Amino acid sequence: MRVKYSLLNIVTGLGSQVIITSLSFISRTIFITYLGIEYLGISGLFTSILAMLALAEAGIGASIVYSLYKPVADNDQEKINVLMKLYRNAYLVIALIVLLLGLAIMPFLDFFINDTSIENIHLIYFIFLVNTVLPYFYLHKNSFLSVCQKTYIVTGIYSASSIVTVCIKIAILYYTQNFILYLVVESVITLITSIILAIIVNRMYPFLKNKVTTKLDEETKGNIIRNIKAIVLQNIGVYLVFGTDNIIISAFVSITAVGIYSNYHMLIEICRTFVNQVFNNIYHSVGNLVAKENREKVYSIYKVTQLLNFWLYSLFTIFLCIMLEPFISIWIGSEYLMSNSVLILLMVIFYERGMRNSISTVKTTSGIFHEDRYAPLCQAAVNLGISIVLVQHIGIAGVFIGTLVSALVVPFWVTPYLVYKKVFNKPLIIYFTKYVFYLVIGIGTYYITSYISNLITPTSFLTLIQSGLVCLIIPNLIYIAVFHKTSEFKYLFSIIRNILTMLQDMLKNRTRTKKSA
Repeated sequence: MRVKYSLLNIVTGLGSQVIITSLSFISRTIFITYLGIEYLGISGLFTSILAMLALAEAGIGASIVYSLYKPVADNDQEKINVLMKLYRNAYLVIALIVLLLGLAIMPFLDFFINDTSIENIHLIYFIFLVNTVLPYFYLHKNSFLSVCQKTYIVTGIYSASSIVTVCIKIAILYYTQNFILYLVVESVITLITSIILAIIVNRMYPFLKNKVTTKLDEETKGNIIRNIKAIVLQNIGVYLVFGTDNIIISAFVSITAVGIYSNYHMLIEICRTFVNQVFNNIYHSVGNLVAKENREKVYSIYKVTQLLNFWLYSLFTIFLCIMLEPFISIWIGSEYLMSNSVLILLMVIFYERGMRNSISTVKTTSGIFHEDRYAPLCQAAVNLGISIVLVQHIGIAGVFIGTLVSALVVPFWVTPYLVYKKVFNKPLIIYFTKYVFYLVIGIGTYYITSYISNLITPTSFLTLIQSGLVCLIIPNLIYIAVFHKTSEFKYLFSIIRNILTMLQDMLKNRTRTKKSA
């Protein structure tokens, strides 16, 4: 059942992502054409500032979600209701805190913005703030469906909502060029989406509407509080590492530089989102696995996800290294390119961070929060110190050098150390031996793919597509040749066959339905 739900979640997630990504490119092109790069920079800056306010969430969600795995697996409805009530009330308080903090920051916006001619900055910021607060009213519903391994329902609702939103936004940009109206539309559709989602969850699980008459047991309450204390430190650290880049670039370089970087960031995040559609849906299955199965079973599945992790992240790293700059040049012009050194740094960060996905999934779903609670703060201190010093001497590249060095100093080895010690009870050398093995294969594959793709010069979208196909086909062929005899590959191959069978069955059922109609 875990595999079935994971497959369904992954297929629906990837399908929706293709549609949303296509529409997003059209939206971004029209955005740059009609509003310009400064508005793009403002969007990136305000998103980063408000991500800081989201730290008020303080890991409450992650801790309660972890506490839900066992009662959901045991179908303990009474305990589920207690936890969901706690979850809902906590997020209502968080929404109020984020709103108040956001309003408190508003008078100081000029400190974050270096050189801009955009009007109505404070109104634009306020709408961004509202769009940040609204999701808190239904996040507990999303999370419950995900814990029940029914993320495909959330994905379907979000997909429909996103498609409608992007289409309306494109029309607004094209016909009115009104940025404020563009933002208001998102607020309205977000509110409607939250209401629809709440109705669906309540109909699927009517027991969630039952009146809660019992209190949370002391052991669960103690674990939640303990985990929250650890996760709040981790969240602060993660934000200071990944959420401050736009703020530093805006303050020390310019808001235009934020806009130029945002195109790189968008393309990288699209690739990360595609991979995460797989891993986010596996995440809750792993949580269910950890709650029910023994150590060796968890480790065997982890090795499969580790291979999948390498396969996908190395594939997209190779693809982006070769294709990102030619794509931007043909898409919006070479004037929107940054230096090659920045691209290399971004790719190394993308790969290193992505390669921690599988090990981090085991860590989080195993409830390891407390042991490394100070690690993200150490990483943040290293990141900010190096980034702020170097950005003043070598520009944007200095910001990303800080991010990379801080990752290698702390989470690169701390996360696997905790998982291999506490969950797998195996020596850490096993992890790093496999890591180096994968890295060597990835680098070799990059050079082979780069050599072949250089035979095609991307000067139009047609040649760009040809080069892109080379970057997708060659690494996959090499990986199949290298890994086809491993048990991990055979397991993944069986899953792919299941996906194809499931899709085939769906098509047959649709055909039968049409004929009978």
